[in-house]
Amino acid sequence: MLLKDKIALITGASRGIGAETAKLFALEGARVVVNYNNNEAAAKQVVEEIISKNGQAFAVQADVTDSDQVEKMMQVIGNQYGYVDILVINAGLRFKVAPFMQQTWEEFSWKYYGEMKSFYNSAKAVIPGMIAKKSGVIVAVSSGLSRHPGMGFSSHSASKSAVDALVKSLALELGSSGIRVNTVAPGLTITDATSWMPKEQQDQAASRTALKKNGEPDDIAKVILFMASDLSNHVTGTYLSVDGGSAMI
Repeated sequence: MLLKDKIALITGASRGIGAETAKLFALEGARVVVNYNNNEAAAKQVVEEIISKNGQAFAVQADVTDSDQVEKMMQVIGNQYGYVDILVINAGLRFKVAPFMQQTWEEFSWKYYGEMKSFYNSAKAVIPGMIAKKSGVIVAVSSGLSRHPGMGFSSHSASKSAVDALVKSLALELGSSGIRVNTVAPGLTITDATSWMPKEQQDQAASRTALKKNGEPDDIAKVILFMASDLSNHVTGTYLSVDGGSAMI
């Protein structure tokens, strides 16, 4: 019960890494807020699975790039649970995979600004409560592509690099308030968000890892749990790769 009685908000938790993190957090004793934007049915399914295993969770809709919707979501959370102890910034935006010269500014900036707005709005909403309690944890889900770019992923690499930089800034600013802020950076992880990739391309990615396999959502969720729990209580401002040894520091 690493997160017993903690209140955890996970953005983009209706599927993939977010959904697995929500389920794992609930098993570890957290009361989980499953945030979603469009897929209400999937979010409710995550909640139902958690409750079926005697966990506590509820789903709340909000587009986290919209500050008004985030504010309304926080009001719902406050009425239901109270302050947020743990924020996992996981919500992502779909983006055009194409060489830089084949992207318009609108396509590029959609990803970049959307990523920043979702981080900014979510963090800004929970930090005051964490400061009041003198404790809190923020875990941002980045990407290995922020450090090791791939062809066609310029907007993704740029936006996730910005996430990494903001994590370090917040870790520095908020440490004295008892708040830890860290980055978890998955390598290629098999979710519906990567289902567009041909199997041959997925296999090639796996072959470049030390473990010779791509990640699964629960592989990433376990590391997010580590970062969210007291097991990492002296870790902040850190970028942790979860990529099977694809990129070794």
